[in-house]
Order: sequence, then structure tokens, then C-alpha cells
Amino acid sequence: MKTYHFEIVIVGAGPAGLAAACAAAESGKRVAVLDDTPWLGGQIWRGEQARPSISQARKWIERFRTTGVTLLDRTSVVAVPRRGLLTAEHPEGPRAIRWQQLILATGARELFLPFPGWTLPGVMGPGGMQSLVKNGWPVAGQRVVVAGSGPLLLAVADGLSKHGARIVSINEQAPFAQVAGFGLTLLAHPSKLWQGIQIKWRLLGIPYRLGVWPVAAEGDTQVRRVTLTNGEKNWTENCDALACGFGLVPNVELALALGCRLQNGFVQVDKWQATTVDDVFCCGEPTGIGGADCALIEGLVAGYAATGQRSRAADLFYKRAHWHHFRERLAKAFALRTEVRQLASDDTILCRCEDVTLARVRRFSGWRDAKLQSRCGMGPCQGRICGAAAKVVLGWEMESVRPPILPARVEALLVLNGNSNGPAASPLSKT
Repeated sequence: MKTYHFEIVIVGAGPAGLAAACAAAESGKRVAVLDDTPWLGGQIWRGEQARPSISQARKWIERFRTTGVTLLDRTSVVAVPRRGLLTAEHPEGPRAIRWQQLILATGARELFLPFPGWTLPGVMGPGGMQSLVKNGWPVAGQRVVVAGSGPLLLAVADGLSKHGARIVSINEQAPFAQVAGFGLTLLAHPSKLWQGIQIKWRLLGIPYRLGVWPVAAEGDTQVRRVTLTNGEKNWTENCDALACGFGLVPNVELALALGCRLQNGFVQVDKWQATTVDDVFCCGEPTGIGGADCALIEGLVAGYAATGQRSRAADLFYKRAHWHHFRERLAKAFALRTEVRQLASDDTILCRCEDVTLARVRRFSGWRDAKLQSRCGMGPCQGRICGAAAKVVLGWEMESVRPPILPARVEALLVLNGNSNGPAASPLSKT
């Protein structure tokens, strides 16, 4: 097993992680960035390292390359055996990574909500479908319905259209008044406004409906039809694929394993982006869903603060407040309506890994009880899909995280057992 020693370790190579690395590197300390992908930029800038098309992504990736920061790609953190140590997996074998200061920039993932037919082949998240297309999945000529919630719907529809997909319609569950109000706030964010105008222009002629959501998907070997509703009437649209996601949910599993306190589902941080655990900072989507611009500023603050450059961090507080205001309006505009929380029927599968229905899960008192008695959340995704759905549909919170944080090979688990007094990480919270 390889062992690495760094003063600053950053988990995540998305916008927040890249910015934190650039800021921290200026201190002269030994800095490393860990990411489970083989590229820089996270999911939001996927493909930009090889084929730059976004000027902002190109700028930060080029800046990162000049820092001298060590990049440990294809490296997934699976456990926190004790303070100052991460156990990680790599294709070449387990890695032990020792740190003095830790910055979490673990990003977010798509939120999927169960509804009849959501497990059919061809039904996938907008971001997931976009990633597949970028990696060569043939979508030219395919009829795609886009549905769910959030600005990602328009961006994905635009990307799929560029690859030849026939976008049937784009359906946003948030009502007109909320989305229109959010549009007015973009006047204070000209770059976002111009980006939105450009996307809408390219999608001209494609129906973009507000206050509309999917209620069922049907098909044989794959999805063929989607039933949509505006709350007053239902209609069906034929398709070859359904890109459906209801926003983003933060990746807080590592933060929980470290003992960091959450607030309203996000990692609680102070003005320096410091968590409730000594020497652990957090930035980007785990502290609030705000997009790349917000993540970049938080990453810089975290990187400067973690390396003692507090005056440089403080200089960014005003700009960060600007993007936090944007984040708050974003959350308000695309808040989930009650109807989409109640799409699943009793026989709808909630846990896709273990084929557990909603009716079976409803019998239990909470997430822990459901896991113990139904195996809900015990499959390969480790509850990342059904756990987030259970929170929205049933109001259940994830009570704790035990290693492995991600599915791991037996070799890594043996190393973990050898490096700790037991399988569970000890709490690291401040007292």
C-alpha cells in the first residue's frame, strides 16, 4: 500500500477543489488534490480538460497546472480510520493519505425521485445522459423528453441538441411566477443572464413548459412514452429517452464520516469555510447548491484560510456574499412542489439496487430501521439514490455514515482494518 504525506489535502477536483488548490499552493505548502475521475473539472466541466469549450474552465485548469500541486486522480476515499488519515482506493491498489489540513470539495449529484416507470432503460438523469453523450453514446436522431427541475434542464437540452438529439419538450416543475422572479434576479448577474439568453435562443421552437412534471414512464424493453401533467390535465409524449432529474443533492458522506455537523442538509461552515471539525474545511456544493461561480469563490476562501492567508480570504467575502444571494434565490425558485414528492405509488420501487418498494419501506420508522430490515440503501450506490429520495418522499434523514463510504475491494477493507481499531471512524467533532 502506498502512503502519501501532505500538509493540505483537497478532496474533489471540480471548480471548488481547483480554486482551493490554486489558493493553497501560493502558501508554499505541500498540497494534493484527490479525485475519483481521470480528469480535472468535476462533472460540471467534464471533457473540458481534453477539449476546452468553456473559457472559465480552461482558465482554471490551466492555472491549476502551473501550481505544482500533486494530483491523485482515479483515487476514491473509502474511509477515515483516524484523524489525519484517509484510506483511498486506486486501480493500482489501496492508498493511505495523511493530512494536516483537509478541504472537502466533494460536489453534488443528481436528485432522482421515484415515479411509475422511473427504472425503465432509457430513463436517466439529465447530467448522466449528458456525460454519456460526451463519452460517445449515440443520441443523434433520438427523441428525448427533458423533465424535472433546475437550470440544468436547459443546459442539458442544449448539449443534447448539439449532438443531434431531437428534444421533444423541456418540462420544469417550478411554477411560472417563481421562475420568472428568478429570471429578474439575473439582472444582477450579467454573465448568467447572457448565458441563459444564448441557450434559450439555441432552443428556440422547442416547448419549454413551466409548472409541468412527469407522472409516469411506459415502455417494453425501454422507455417509449412519458405522461406529463400540469396539475389540471395529463398528456403523453412519445420518446426514445427521458432525461429526468429534480435538482442536485450535496455529497456530504465524507463530511459525515469525519463528524462534520450538517445544517439543513448541507455542511455547516463559518466565514472561513471551516467546518465544526478542527482542520477540516468545506467549499462548493456540499455547503449549498450555487453553481461553479459560487464554488470557485468558496474554494479560494477555503484555500487561503486553510493555509493561514486570512487577509486574502477576507478580501473575497463581499464577492462570496454576492453569489450566496444568487444561491438563495436559486433554491427558492426551484423548490420542489408537493406533487412531485408524491409521485410514487406503493408498488413503485424506491431502492433500485435491492428492488425495495415504497410500500415496504413505509412500514419502518426511519432510514436505519429500513436498512436493517429491508436492505434499502445497502446496494452498490450505498443509498446515494434511494437515501436522497427517502429524505424528500418520507422526510428521513441519513443518521450516520459508516465505512466504506464507497463500494470498496476487499484489499482496501483489509488495509482499513489494519490501520484502525475497528471498522468505524471515530468522531472528530469539535467540543
